[in-house]
Amino acid sequence: MPGIYLHIPFCRKACTYCDFHFSTSQKQREAMLGAMHRELSQRATEVQGSVDTIYFGGGTPSLLAPAEISAFLEQCRSLFHVAANAEVTLESNPDDISPERLAAWKELGITRLSLGTQSFREERLQWMGRAHNAEQALRSIDLIAKAGFTSWTIDLIYGLPEMSLAEWDEQLTIALDNGMPHLSAYCLTVEPRTALAHQVVKRMVNMPGDDAQSAQFDRLMERMEAAGLVHYEISNFGLPGHFSRHNTSYWQGVPYLGIGPSAHSFNGSERRWNLAHNARYIASISADQPYWEHEKLTPAQRTNELLLTGLRTIAGVRIDQLELDALTQNRKAAEQHMQRGHLLVTDGRLVLSKAGRHFADHIAADLFVTDDRRDQP
Repeated sequence: MPGIYLHIPFCRKACTYCDFHFSTSQKQREAMLGAMHRELSQRATEVQGSVDTIYFGGGTPSLLAPAEISAFLEQCRSLFHVAANAEVTLESNPDDISPERLAAWKELGITRLSLGTQSFREERLQWMGRAHNAEQALRSIDLIAKAGFTSWTIDLIYGLPEMSLAEWDEQLTIALDNGMPHLSAYCLTVEPRTALAHQVVKRMVNMPGDDAQSAQFDRLMERMEAAGLVHYEISNFGLPGHFSRHNTSYWQGVPYLGIGPSAHSFNGSERRWNLAHNARYIASISADQPYWEHEKLTPAQRTNELLLTGLRTIAGVRIDQLELDALTQNRKAAEQHMQRGHLLVTDGRLVLSKAGRHFADHIAADLFVTDDRRDQP
């Protein structure tokens, strides 16, 4: 079943590490939301079948008023057949969480919240440039539980400058002690044109080495497994029944429609991505001019994407679903990863071992096919 992704490109503050598309100015908010509604209407015929997931991402979707969220949900329900048990996720920041807003979101049909916690330490949140504080981070979790949401997740970041294993253990303990049913944990990466990149170049911060980040990832896997959370994707852990259906569909190559500036879409054979520029996106839609680029994927590209996304998951990649024979084309690399015990063949699937999860993207890249030949001597 297809999914709908709505990119809300507004944030209160710019985080130190973030390279997502957003604006801290909301002067164009009304025009932006109007343009997104027009795009959704214009592209309604691209969605085939019942919609299984709706995801409000960003940016900071929780900045929207309940009426603005409701308008998108009502439009989706009028344009598409939205499954009765559809997963409807709202990315939200702790400073936007209140009993009144939670009640309104629940009434609108939001079924899952993704909480951008990132850290429970005040000094870390200040360095990151987050809009919330440590008290709000903890209070928001309590409010979510009291509001009756059973499906929710928090984001945490490890690999922070000078982060110790003890600090990371502390963060995981706080999350687990507060009844977290799902965790998305990301290793901090230095993205170009971010404040963090500037700080690294100027030697204002000391990033941890590979060994420290690897040790924190090992501790993450150890703690989550002990708590009964399944490591179903490299960065995601969930109790049974709490996996993200929207993200799982993406990793499995299920078609989805992306609405808003910088949003991506996939229809099974073609990728499309919108302008990552608010004013140009709005103006182009208003003038009925193209506001996107697109690419029809070759068999090699489809094979490589399946390897890149599938190897990150607990299910791995079904070998018979690969359009091109990646194992034959890259026999030497595949054998080396298998000999190291990082890449396994189980029930006709390529799956990473626990040790291999440290090198997921590297292993996938080593298996990428470079042309459309089905085999190579």
